[in-house]
Amino acid sequence: MKRILSLSLVAVMLAIMFTGCGNKEDGDKKSEKVLNFGCQMYTDGVVNSVTDENGGWNAMRFGITEGLFKFNDNMEVEPWLAESYKVNDEHTNWVITLKKGIKFSDGDPLTPTKVKETFEYLKKNGPSGSAKPEKYLEFAAKITADDDANTLTIETSKPYANLPGQLAHPTMAIIDVEHTKDFDNGVIGTGPYKIKSFNGVGVGYDMEKNTNYREDVPYDKIKIMFMGDASAKTMALKSGQVDLVENITNVSDIKEFQKNDDFTVDIASGVRCGFSWMNFKGVLSNKALRQAILMGIDYEAICKSKTIGGLYTPGFSVLPSTLNYGYDKLKNPYRYDPKNAKKILDDAGIVDTNNDGIREIDGKNIDLKYVSYENRLLNDFSNAHIQYLKEIGIGCTADYGSSDDQWSKLAAGDYDFNNNNWITVGTGDPFAYMANWATDTSYCGYSNKEYDALYEDLKKEMDTKKREELIFKMQQILVDDAVAIIDGYYNSSMIYSKKVANAKIHTADYYWITTEITPAK
Repeated sequence: MKRILSLSLVAVMLAIMFTGCGNKEDGDKKSEKVLNFGCQMYTDGVVNSVTDENGGWNAMRFGITEGLFKFNDNMEVEPWLAESYKVNDEHTNWVITLKKGIKFSDGDPLTPTKVKETFEYLKKNGPSGSAKPEKYLEFAAKITADDDANTLTIETSKPYANLPGQLAHPTMAIIDVEHTKDFDNGVIGTGPYKIKSFNGVGVGYDMEKNTNYREDVPYDKIKIMFMGDASAKTMALKSGQVDLVENITNVSDIKEFQKNDDFTVDIASGVRCGFSWMNFKGVLSNKALRQAILMGIDYEAICKSKTIGGLYTPGFSVLPSTLNYGYDKLKNPYRYDPKNAKKILDDAGIVDTNNDGIREIDGKNIDLKYVSYENRLLNDFSNAHIQYLKEIGIGCTADYGSSDDQWSKLAAGDYDFNNNNWITVGTGDPFAYMANWATDTSYCGYSNKEYDALYEDLKKEMDTKKREELIFKMQQILVDDAVAIIDGYYNSSMIYSKKVANAKIHTADYYWITTEITPAK
């Protein structure tokens, strides 16, 4: 009996020991703070700002990289990796002092030499048709690094009105060029999180805390899951598969989340414009046709529809009405007027001769190729535009694919309409954005000598008020020339469960995963 009792006691003790070990492992896993984030996939999910501009956005949005400067929610430039800067009166010599004690996620210290290496790598390797780093440092520049003084000096061949704003763009984020072996999916930055593994195109990333970060990092791990479809984001958030999503674009789903105390919806008026390029190298070179198109679409009705309602503000300029560039003083000659749109077409000889409901140009039915993709309701806008244009006798064929498809067809000029959603003041003002309609940098074949002259003046103008006046005039030219279908001005969103606190969408939506976002207490 004693022997049996002894054996029983040993068994109980062993069971307790093994149970204790198991509980410790379970406890470690439970103590890990993990955020599951569902988001749109751009450019096959790469984080390489050199090969693709969207890759640079991914890297900054996922909390991997940071820039010398960043934007606050008023789109004002603030230091980030930089401590301060000084500029000469000519705006050609910029001395930037870096913050001390910052390290990359691999433990290497951030130095002026490291910053110089990033910019030189961008200049050397950025292909002209993709990342275009010269779009943000378009003037020739001499960069000098002084590691002892912890300063970077940038001397430019021409003056910059706002170089810090251009250095705040995600393309210009600082990376450890020396030690990054996989620029596509393993870039090394100074952000609060670093890449543990890339799980494949259409899947996402496993991220982990950057233990070398200068502040407390709230999460041990972040699982980034690509979800291009808004409904997929909704289902994943409701089921608990993810804790946080960006930009759900089903209005009914957003309203449902707003009514549910288990979720928080943060919506911000952004600085994005949804617009469809019109290709001037095709049939849309006909101004009467473009004018009729703009007058044949009821933009306010679309923005107020059940599908779009609340996520876009209607407008007619390429710059949002919330920006300080004189929107209220602009004149819009193309308000919704389908009767007059038909008259313009008739007067121009663009008529339906065979009574099939579609007008003809040069004896052929008008059949406009409408390129779009499933993001920020772009396909919904495109569908609505197609229906409105049908009513005035203009035919369209939808060509919907991925964001990569949309971009490649835009670059190749393979479209009549190309719908997209762009940030308008990506460098703090719209200079780089307005380049999209300058003759030498346009994707749509548009050319206007007066616009080009104003754009050249904008390049060298340093006075803020005079820049605003130039931009106002440039807007009016684009409105008068009927260069684009304006979807409206997009309002971004973040939606999250009770597991998360302090998640917000910023005006400049370069910043998704930040140290602001924490586990709920």
